[in-house]
Amino acid sequence: MRQRQVLIVEDNYLLLDMLTGLCERRGIGVVSVSSGEAAVATIRQAGSHPRAPELALLITDINLPGLIDGWAVAEAYRTLNPGQPVIYTSTGGRSDRRAVPGSVFLNKPFRIQDVIDLAGAMMQGRLEPQPLLAVG
Repeated sequence: MRQRQVLIVEDNYLLLDMLTGLCERRGIGVVSVSSGEAAVATIRQAGSHPRAPELALLITDINLPGLIDGWAVAEAYRTLNPGQPVIYTSTGGRSDRRAVPGSVFLNKPFRIQDVIDLAGAMMQGRLEPQPLLAVG
């Protein structure tokens, strides 16, 4: 059985480090990247190698440096992982026009622990993704 992990895409290195560390302390495996390009490469690699970890959840910032934003990352993720949960984060206003179905949006700033709790519940299938707005 493939190891289930969360893919975290965040260009704020401090936030990325905090999310990664808390997930790992809760026993959640993490693949973390800081750009859309790196995220898409990771998604493709996981989808093409049978021994690669299963990406069971995507947490992505919407506003990423480079040509690939969080919306495009989620679309690539869902192409290879249909029905898997997606959590979008952003400091800007919410926009559902490009969101994949069944995704969740968290407005920054948010409480890190709330994101970790949500991620754990979604990975275990205890929580169906529903649109929400969380402010910490």
